[in-house]
Order: sequence, then C-alpha cells, then structure tokens
Amino acid sequence: MASAPAQMSELVRATGVRQVRLVCGVILFCYVISHFLNHALGNISVEAMEAGVYYHTLFWQFLPVAIVFYTAALTHMGLGIYALYQRRQFRWRTIEPLQLVLGLSIPALVMGHVIGVRLGYTLYDHQKLYPQELYLFFVAAPGRLWQMTILLLIAWVHGCIGIFFWLRLKPFFTRAAPYLLAAAVLVPTLSLLGIYQGGRSVALEADDGEWRTHNLTRRQVGTVAEGNTLDRITGGLTIGYFGLLGLALAARGVRAWRERRGGMVALSYGNGKTVRVPKGLSVLEASLRHNVPHASVCGGRARCSTCRIRIIGDHDALPTPSQREAFVLTRVGTNDPSIRLACQLRPMSDLSFFQLFTPHTHSTDGQASTPARIGQERYLVSLFVDMRGSTQLAEKRLPFDTVFIVNRFLGAVSQAVIENGGQPNQFVGDGMLALFGLTADPQTACRQALKAASGIATHIDELNQLLSHDLREPIRFGIGIHGGEVIIGDIGYRDHVVFTALGDAVNVAARLQDMTKTLACEAIFSDEIRSTAGLADDTLPQREVAIRGRDEPMAVRVVADARELSALVTRGERVAA
Repeated sequence: MASAPAQMSELVRATGVRQVRLVCGVILFCYVISHFLNHALGNISVEAMEAGVYYHTLFWQFLPVAIVFYTAALTHMGLGIYALYQRRQFRWRTIEPLQLVLGLSIPALVMGHVIGVRLGYTLYDHQKLYPQELYLFFVAAPGRLWQMTILLLIAWVHGCIGIFFWLRLKPFFTRAAPYLLAAAVLVPTLSLLGIYQGGRSVALEADDGEWRTHNLTRRQVGTVAEGNTLDRITGGLTIGYFGLLGLALAARGVRAWRERRGGMVALSYGNGKTVRVPKGLSVLEASLRHNVPHASVCGGRARCSTCRIRIIGDHDALPTPSQREAFVLTRVGTNDPSIRLACQLRPMSDLSFFQLFTPHTHSTDGQASTPARIGQERYLVSLFVDMRGSTQLAEKRLPFDTVFIVNRFLGAVSQAVIENGGQPNQFVGDGMLALFGLTADPQTACRQALKAASGIATHIDELNQLLSHDLREPIRFGIGIHGGEVIIGDIGYRDHVVFTALGDAVNVAARLQDMTKTLACEAIFSDEIRSTAGLADDTLPQREVAIRGRDEPMAVRVVADARELSALVTRGERVAA
C-alpha cells in the first residue's frame, strides 16, 4: 500500500482537460451503444424494445450510475464549449473540427427529447416509452423522425471519431480496427432498421381505437398544456445553449483583440526560419498558422511527445509546464528544462528552438506516417545474433571473400528470422538485430524468437556444409534474446533514417549475446522469454547473471545447442493446448 499515494499522484499528473473530456465521452458513448442496441430490438418486435428498455433504464437510472451519467453529460458539454473557445487553429485534419462541430450540435438536437421524456417524467409522471415515441415520430409528427435520425447519426459519428482518436495510438489498434469498423457500421444500421420496423408496427396498430385507448392516455403522453410547458422549457434551454456558444465565440474575439494589442513574439526554428505570432499561441499552433512542418502524431492533445522541441538559450523565463506536459516529459524520461512540448508551450517572449523529431511531409496533421513509424511504445522481443571469429576470417582471406561469407551468414540468419514471423532490423558488421512482436502478441513473439534461434542453428549447419571446402573451421555464432517494453520508430537524420527499437530490452538482448562467448554456448534467453512463451520452469537450467547497467542479477536460460529450442517450444505449445 506504500505505493498507493505515488500511484495517485501519477494519475493526477497524467490527467488534464482532454483526459476528463475523454472519460466523460466514453461514459456517454456507452450509453449511446446501450440505447442503439435497444433500438435494434425493433427488428424483432415493439414488445422486445419495451422489454429491453426496462433493463436499460434499470441500469442507467440506478442512482449512482445516474449521477455519474448526468455529471459526465454536463461536463462533456461544458468542455466542448471550452474547446471551441480554446482552439486557435482549425487546420488539423478535417475530421477534428468536424468532431467538434458535431459534438456541439448534439445538445441542441437532443434537448427536446430529453425534456419531453425525462423532465416530463419528473414533473408530470409521464410514462413515455417506445409505443408513445414511435407514435409521435411515425404518426403525430413525422417531421421529427428526421430530426431524431440526424441526431442518432451525429451522436454515433461524433463518438466513433473520439474512440478513433483515443485508440489509434494503442498497440492493438491495427488488429482491432476491422472489428471496430464492422461494429461502427452494423450498430447504427440495425438501430435505424429497428426504429423503422417498430414505427411501422405502431403506425399500423394506431388505427385501432383500442390501441390508442391503452397507449395514448394522459399519464403516457400528458395534456396539451403540459406539452406546451415542456416545449417552452425546451425553447428556453436551447436559447440558453446557443447563448453559451455565442459567448464562447465572443470570448474568442476578445482574446484575439487583446493578443493583437499585447504584441507579437518571434519564434526562430533554428534553421533560419522565423515567424511572428501573437502572444498566447502555442509553438505548434504557430507552426500550423505559418505552414511550418512540425511533427505531432496526436494532433496537439499532449498524448504523445513527437512535437518536442529543445530551447536554445535561456529558458528560465518560459511558462512553467502544466501537469499534463510535465507528466508526458517525465514519461519519456527527460527532466531537462530546455525540452518542452510544442503543443503546450505558449511563449510570452521571443524564442529560439529546434525540433527533436524530423517532421515528415504533412506531419503536422499526422497523415504522413503511422504512429509506429513516428514513435510508439510496445512489447517486443529482441534477438541479437553475432558471427564468431570474423576477424580471424578476414585476416586470412581476400576482402571480397570475407564479405561474401559474412553476407551468406546474414542471409541464413535473416531467412530463419523471416520464416518464423520476425523482422530483420539492423545489420551491424557481422551481427544482426531481429524484432518479433510487431504483428503478434507477446506469447507468440517469444515462441517465434525461440524457434528462429533454432532455425538459425539449422541454417548455419547447412551453410557450413555448403562452404566446407572454403572454411578451415565451421562458422559459429551466439544468440541473445530478451523481451520487454521498447520504443519503436524512425531514427536518423534526413535521408539516413531507419526504423528500429530503443530501450532496455534491446540492450539486455545484446548483453546476453555477448555472454555466449564466456559461457561457451550458442544461445541465452531471459527467464522473461521463458515464462511469456509458456515454457515449464524446468525446461532448461536457470542461471543468475550480472547485466551491465542493472543493479540486480537476471535469471536466464543457457542453451548449449540452439537446435533443441524448436522442440521445446512445440512441446510447450502442446501442453498449453
């Protein structure tokens, strides 16, 4: 429990206005999904819709849930208005201002429905359920059906855009995207079909006087006077809401006027480019305003650190980082006060800086590269393999012969890696780094890496037989394997950029490969790999080894003959099955 205060502090630091809006939006989207699925029951019958709405209201009107829901709704609406005021640039991708416009239109469209159903129940004990609402849309006031249809589509699209922005940087998003897209299309389609089928049934039954007697009573639909009162309340609240939007737009105008009077600041990009902008704009907003390429995967939401800049010169006069900015900078492991997030820094005086991430074409709107190419944290398995004795090989051969043999060695290694689902990543002299897990879960990645090590041994045996007449000694090798959270992305300068992984897990794999020399074995893999792959604890003897840069020793498994790894993994897969 000693870590609980620290965890709470970390949570507070990680929470900003956008995070609060996201949480509130997720709560509201859960309500929308529940409501849409209830509508979809109309494809069965109106009675099924009524049965479904009983459980729907039982959950959402449960007092603690209702408090959370209405708090989230009011907070989300308020933060949406605040976003309208706060946003200075609308030149991100079109989808972002579209999301804002759709979100701001929802309260105006839903006001009448909420007042008619919820406030009608509170003030007059109206019991409006599906028969009464469907009668209104399909018989009494067909024009309102189109308003409700537009509302449903706007709410769904707005929520889907928000979910997309939230999940697109997650490691699993690529695999989940097809299923999410299918749900995004099917749920509203079935919902609208359910409303249509239910409405047709009600329209047919409404010709029956007995149906009207049972379903259009005063308690269910209220009187004309009660309806007029609810309409006046709806009109007043709608006018008030538009007034808030107008106030936010007016505040934007006042802010722009004050900024023009407050003076301009010069921002120098360190490459000779200088722009002048009003005080109060963030560095990223200044880049957008003047069409200066600036990397920003998350679109200026402080959810990534790709817009980082390093201040040139004095940074003491800069505004103090917000909680969210400080959290992101700490998360990426920097406490250098000269490094800031361009999307959060709003300089009040002239500033010189340079960007830490080379902006790709259109990177300011996040379209040039996938998040993984620009920077992403995820679990990967690193496999380092190195050729033994290449120095002695080069001393006794012509340069061309040496390069030929080394290339054949790297080709055999790469073939084994690719055959087992890995990706050859870096070639350093006579060694190679391979990555596993770019398109697989951690367990599969660990098993692939172990099978690849076995495949490397097999392919090198074949290579030794092929080159036996040219080699005085067989080619030997060492392999190190370790897995963990790493940063993957494009690293380099200008035309010399490569996609690779950075992190402690990669360094440990390299250290384990070095240890194969002193321990006289072909492969060493960490116990992390063994447990994640699902191999039994007694699969291979365990050893504790000291890793340079780590305080504690690490448990590893030493493999004298790498060929046996494939059989061990296959046996472990059978046991798991």
